[in-house]
Amino acid sequence: MNGQVGWELQRSLVLLGEVKACSRQTVDLEDFDSLALLVQDYRPNIIVNAVAYTAVDKAESDADLSRTINATVVGLLAREIKKLNGWLIHYSTDYVFDGGKSGKYTEEDNTNPLSVYGKTKLQGENLIVNSGCKYLIFRTSWVYAGRGRNFIKTILSLGKQRDELNVVSDQRGVPTSAELIADTTAYCLCLIKKNNFLSRDATGVYNLVPDGQTTWYHFAKFIISEASRLGYKLRLDCSNVNPIMTHEYPVPAKRPFNSSLDTDKLASTFGINMPDWKLHAIRAIEEIVI
Repeated sequence: MNGQVGWELQRSLVLLGEVKACSRQTVDLEDFDSLALLVQDYRPNIIVNAVAYTAVDKAESDADLSRTINATVVGLLAREIKKLNGWLIHYSTDYVFDGGKSGKYTEEDNTNPLSVYGKTKLQGENLIVNSGCKYLIFRTSWVYAGRGRNFIKTILSLGKQRDELNVVSDQRGVPTSAELIADTTAYCLCLIKKNNFLSRDATGVYNLVPDGQTTWYHFAKFIISEASRLGYKLRLDCSNVNPIMTHEYPVPAKRPFNSSLDTDKLASTFGINMPDWKLHAIRAIEEIVI
């Protein structure tokens, strides 16, 4: 659990009980027998799976490994936790949608992933649902943190190197911090542990993103503006961040033009009111530049 979300989960989950954190350095995800034995030896009440193949473009030429990590391993974990009558917490993506909807996507909207990454993440979701285990699947989007590789760090790095930058402006979504994902996960699990009625009825898919939406272009300008305000030395000025269309920046994997997610179901089930996306973005920028 050394990734962005996994790192934050180790912090947030520790108050709920003993946490046994595994990483790709200690667990071979392609050794299915060993992975099953690990679950059987640990006998957890809850498995929180933060492992994913997230290299969206690389997945187009590495579909087998993407499918193994995003689907096959997920199905195995679902089957094993069902034997223990425990819970599986899993993270999915806005890329299960094709982006054709004008408004925010709900959990009930039809899925139609455009990329190998999106397709394998949806396969993982379906394997969980069909396993019969108790689960929370959190669909999130545009994940970032103060550590690891992500859009904020990329923009800050480019901002130190370049005088001008072109950023895609016709894709919109919701930047989501790993901190918020981890804290929301811990809160939901706390409620499930305390509330027997909720624990029976909470199983399902939930959108987990903060409030609001933006584009990659406006997100980039926000990052540069905040970093400059904090005194971070950059060559790049906001006025030299230029909007471009998706077709002007060709990449192997297709992205949805709209991946904004509706969180009403999360709010009504768990009583969670999500903050504006800028709140955690500012915190992450501060963590990186100060």
